[in-house]
Amino acid sequence: MSLADKIFIDMCKDILENGTSTEGEKVRPHWEDGTPAYTIKKFGVVNRYDLSKEFPILTLRKTALKSATDEILWIWQKKSNNIHDLHSHIWDEWADEDGSIGKAYGYQLGVKHKYKEGMMDQVDRVIYDLKNNPFSRRIMTNLYVHQDLSEMNLYPCAYSMTFNVTQKKGEEKLTLNAVLNQRSNDVLAANNWNVAQYAVLLHMLAQVCGMQAGELVHVIADAHIYDRHVSIIQELITREPKPAPKFWLNPDIHDFYQFTRNDVALEGYEFGPQVENIPIAI
Repeated sequence: MSLADKIFIDMCKDILENGTSTEGEKVRPHWEDGTPAYTIKKFGVVNRYDLSKEFPILTLRKTALKSATDEILWIWQKKSNNIHDLHSHIWDEWADEDGSIGKAYGYQLGVKHKYKEGMMDQVDRVIYDLKNNPFSRRIMTNLYVHQDLSEMNLYPCAYSMTFNVTQKKGEEKLTLNAVLNQRSNDVLAANNWNVAQYAVLLHMLAQVCGMQAGELVHVIADAHIYDRHVSIIQELITREPKPAPKFWLNPDIHDFYQFTRNDVALEGYEFGPQVENIPIAI
């Protein structure tokens, strides 16, 4: 059984059995028909994935790894806030007539800041410190910039990455670990998508910095299942998980800005039937 499947099943059961319902409360999200989108939620969910052991992708249903990778590169590599730079349509609901989502996500990572070493954006600062100050406790990014929130078409959900380097006994290579902080997570639509894409990001950064990938710790303040997703989740978690696939990252890439969505692949990825037409709250 894939560890990602076990973590997902246990999390969903906990939310459904022990979560808080927001039904009847004042909520911002709504369905396309205007109906309020209520949830069952749990506070402070923490999931740990050891990337040195297996790649954390669901086998209960397919997670589209290349599309997830495309989005994380859109944010972290292209530092874009325009949907025309994406190959998918997942951000269409939040884009204006020009394709912009405002001063959100990639925009924030592309803003240059003054450091004693010179002007750098957040991504270049992370890479610089991982290469030059790997044991620093200050290697992190933040997308939740309060002064720009009014100009974001959607507040960032996954808003912060904190990187931490360790060294396993008897191994020469350093190990790159990270904490992904998320204020809000739609468990059905986005949970494993986020886990998989940030696992890819950690693998990429480890490779270009001469390290090996370690733990990804996913901290979710509000992990929720939408009311129209409950029956889908209930069926999904009864499925028989399959073994975790093997992750492949193009070993010839040593510059983060050279990666593309085609530089990742999964070997032996088996999965259950796809869940079609998932309703998305907006």
